Formats: sequence, C-alpha cells, structure tokens
Amino acid sequence: MILEHLLHVNAWVVFGIVGQIAFAMRFVVQWIASERKKESTVPVAFWYLSLVGGVILFVYALWYRHDLVFSLGQGAGILIYVRNIILTRRSRQAASAVGRVDAPVI
Repeated sequence: MILEHLLHVNAWVVFGIVGQIAFAMRFVVQWIASERKKESTVPVAFWYLSLVGGVILFVYALWYRHDLVFSLGQGAGILIYVRNIILTRRSRQAASAVGRVDAPVI
C-alpha cells in the first residue's frame, strides 16, 4: 500500500520533483564555487536556486499536498531567499558605484 502510494506519479509529483532538484542543485553550485575559491562561499546562484526550488515546493505543498507544515516552512524560506537576493544586489550596486573590482557576480 505504501509502495503504491510512493509510485503514484502524476504531473504534480513531477512538478514537486523539479522543485526538489532545483533546491538540491543549490548545494552543488555552492560546493563548486567554494572548491574554486578554496574557501567557503555562497554564490548568488545559490539564492536564485533556493528561490526557484522554494517557490515550486511551496506551491506543491500548498495546492497538491495541502500540507500546512511543509507550506509554512517553504514560505518562510522564500522570504529569506528574496531578502538575500536584495542584499546581494544592493552590495553589487554599491560596489560598482565605487568602482570595486571584487563585486559579486550574478
């Protein structure tokens, strides 16, 4: 019975899997960026993948799963991802205004 439920794949499940893949890819991107820099770093792409994956998973949890806990968790995360994107953009704009070379790249 549980296996049948797990193997039931429809368009909503595929949508949720795409969100989970986007969400998981943020860690791959962060890992690659850190390895290239030889120190722990969080690239801007991390926040965009977080936002895309978070929004997809939020919609999946709310409209398909009707899961309040999952929806609240993803909803809170979305606010954090948006705020980090705003902060990164502000930092980049400020850095380009003063001509800094080490401005974060989107």
